[in-house]
Amino acid sequence: MIEKLRHKYALSRQGAKDMIKACICVAIANMVLMMPAGILYMLIKDLLNNELTKDRIPFYVIASVVIILLIAVTNFIQYNATFLTTYRESGVRRTAIAEKLRKLPLSYFGKKNIADLTTNIMGDCAMIETASSHWIPELIGALASVTLVGISMFIFFDWRMVLASFWVIPVAFIIVITCSGAEKRAVRKNQAIKLEMSDGIQECLESIRDLRANNAEEAYMEELDGKIKKVEKYALFTELKMAVYVNSAAIVLKLGIGTTAVMGGILYAKGDIDLLTFFMFLMIVSRLYAPMEISLQNFAAIIATGIQCERLDEVLSHEIQTGSDELKVDGYDIVFDHVGFKYADDTDVLTDISFTAKQGEVTALIGPSGGGKTTISRLAARFWDVGSGTITLGGTDISGIDPETLLTNYSIVFQDVTLFNNSVVENIRIGKKGATDEEVMEAARLANCEEFVELLPDKYNTNIGENGSELSGGERQRISIARAFLKDAPVILLDEATASLDAENETAIQEALSRLIRNKTVLIIAHRMRTIANADKIVVLKDGVVAEQGSPEFLSGYDSIYSRMTKQQLVSQNWKM
Repeated sequence: MIEKLRHKYALSRQGAKDMIKACICVAIANMVLMMPAGILYMLIKDLLNNELTKDRIPFYVIASVVIILLIAVTNFIQYNATFLTTYRESGVRRTAIAEKLRKLPLSYFGKKNIADLTTNIMGDCAMIETASSHWIPELIGALASVTLVGISMFIFFDWRMVLASFWVIPVAFIIVITCSGAEKRAVRKNQAIKLEMSDGIQECLESIRDLRANNAEEAYMEELDGKIKKVEKYALFTELKMAVYVNSAAIVLKLGIGTTAVMGGILYAKGDIDLLTFFMFLMIVSRLYAPMEISLQNFAAIIATGIQCERLDEVLSHEIQTGSDELKVDGYDIVFDHVGFKYADDTDVLTDISFTAKQGEVTALIGPSGGGKTTISRLAARFWDVGSGTITLGGTDISGIDPETLLTNYSIVFQDVTLFNNSVVENIRIGKKGATDEEVMEAARLANCEEFVELLPDKYNTNIGENGSELSGGERQRISIARAFLKDAPVILLDEATASLDAENETAIQEALSRLIRNKTVLIIAHRMRTIANADKIVVLKDGVVAEQGSPEFLSGYDSIYSRMTKQQLVSQNWKM
């Protein structure tokens, strides 16, 4: 049961145990709330039979006080069992998702968008939190207490009155159950429409400058407004569909009062039950049906919540990359040995890739766009796992090494730089946890950052805005390069690291890189031939295969792809308007 609850509601093991405990506590609390009706029944019976003596009065007083205390104690326990444990579990769940996302391969994120993942962490967790604290325990507790009351009354009272009072409860729930499939489909579609709207809003915020530059704001906002209205329209439709079933079930539930009254009248007229029993059943059904209506609404909400639970469980149950926490290497050569790789849609990206990036050398990956250069750099750092063949670092297969352990040996500069809404010094310090300000500034100097940092209002303490919005593209790239200097790892991966720099800064960075790469393994992706003119080895990729490899001198000695690309870029550089 615990394992089923874990997967059904995306819970931890302790969370599943706490949910069972919460349901039991709610059931007990509901049973205690029935006790005043029992005391009242006994009191009226004594009054009608003239048996309420002075000796019996202390019993009713003590019983009333005990019941009040029981109600207070059980409600206190119920509150702790439902709300406090749920909030703890919610924190555990969010932390578990964050830890899980940290360990998932990057191929997973290629299938997801930011809005979807944000909804996972924030929206879905909040919805399940509400379900765990309000809906599920109340529903299960109500059903358990009603079942126990029904069985007790069936044993001690007339079975016909019990049937007349309780038949509507299973019928009402069956009505709601019949809508579960349609409701889940509606919620899934509603979720997809909401994500489409969120994507549109995020895209609008990220591309507002381009929209304004092209006078496309009005057209885009009109399209976005349509997405927002679509969410509103379908949300109303989904609520209406659920309301039809829930209200129909509630109407059926109300019929129980009528059938109880009719059956009670018939049996009383025949003399099969007394007036007190008749009165008691009317009192009980009036007490039962109100919370059961709430339970029907909770049940419908739980069905809808199943989609959020499935989404979270999909993240929490996804296979992660694992491996040894110890990396033993003999040097830092990176060897690709007949490596093949496919995307999730089974499209070939790389086929039989074999080459060696030696320690102390610069190995450059070039070739037409879409040839697989970036994929190779990602595979080298185990962002993805190969489909076939092996990649080794210092003779050790990286597929058997924990990704975080492996990455301690890599400094990576991506083409798309990610910066944080913080100061320059803290953005560079990302490269090495606990680095001193002096180490950070030295790395900044090597990356040629001093030139622009000195012009900032607070120098290194200047906040550079969200994703470095206060800096130019070249300045952002240099901060990213400074991180690599600061980390000073034995393997360096550069993905178009100087693409945003002018010729002067590119030359300065290349000079700094020449100091950084001494006795290190460098794998660089570049489109500009001048960037890799001094590389030790060129690997030319085309259509996912190694078309050529060798030194620049060797590849320039014949009509190779490399030599043709070099000539084409020279023509391009000499072009004038």
